[in-house]
Amino acid sequence: MNNDPVDAGFVVAIPARFAASRLPGKPLRLLGGEPLVVHVARRALAAGAREVWVAADDERIAEALQGTAVHVAMTSTAHASGSDRLAECADLAGWADDVVVVNLQGDEPFAPAAGIRAVARTVLDSGAEMATLATPITDAPSLFDPNTVKLVRTGGPEGWSDALYFSRAPIPWHRDGFALDRDSLPPGQWLRHIGIYAYRAGFLRRFARMPPGRLEQAESLEQLRALEAGLRIAVALTPEPFPPGVDTPEDLQRAEAWLASGA
Repeated sequence: MNNDPVDAGFVVAIPARFAASRLPGKPLRLLGGEPLVVHVARRALAAGAREVWVAADDERIAEALQGTAVHVAMTSTAHASGSDRLAECADLAGWADDVVVVNLQGDEPFAPAAGIRAVARTVLDSGAEMATLATPITDAPSLFDPNTVKLVRTGGPEGWSDALYFSRAPIPWHRDGFALDRDSLPPGQWLRHIGIYAYRAGFLRRFARMPPGRLEQAESLEQLRALEAGLRIAVALTPEPFPPGVDTPEDLQRAEAWLASGA
């Protein structure tokens, strides 16, 4: 008998904003001859989601998904964040407050099915308001790159534990090691945040109504809104690698090469 609570059902919601600042028209950019959003939706379906929804802001995105098993929610073009867009999607889809929602970013065409299921399982197992994933950082340039979001959490390296903080800065700061050398990593474990989340639909609606916090505004990291409000975010290590997402034309070129390699 399969007792996996994830098999009781979860939904995946993909925010897809046409007017992306660094890569305009991103959801419809072609990767291997298909729109990027189609690749992302296919990954969500492979994870066993009972429903996959794309929260779109442009009819051209809906047209690209015609003939697939994916639902489309046409949402406002005025939303400030993906969470706001997904909160509207939750209302349009009519999800009950206890439905587990996985927020899969629309620029993750190679998201592994195991990772999507893992974040859903983590929010169920932990009882936290939110759950997300991380992976070890193994090189100094990534640690010091402000576009790579780092995190620290409670507990040890195994299983899930609660997030303490997310930052664009290198955390934790190894005082002695970095005083001598910033080109290599001293002993320890640094974690890169993977921007996938799971929560209940009721919390998603509540989160979207919360005002941005000062930490969120300082770091430009929406998840800090939850921590500053005293809410829990459970963090698990991803069971499979998440290849980098697509946010720039250069990222798209790398994704095309990665796809062509059959990796």
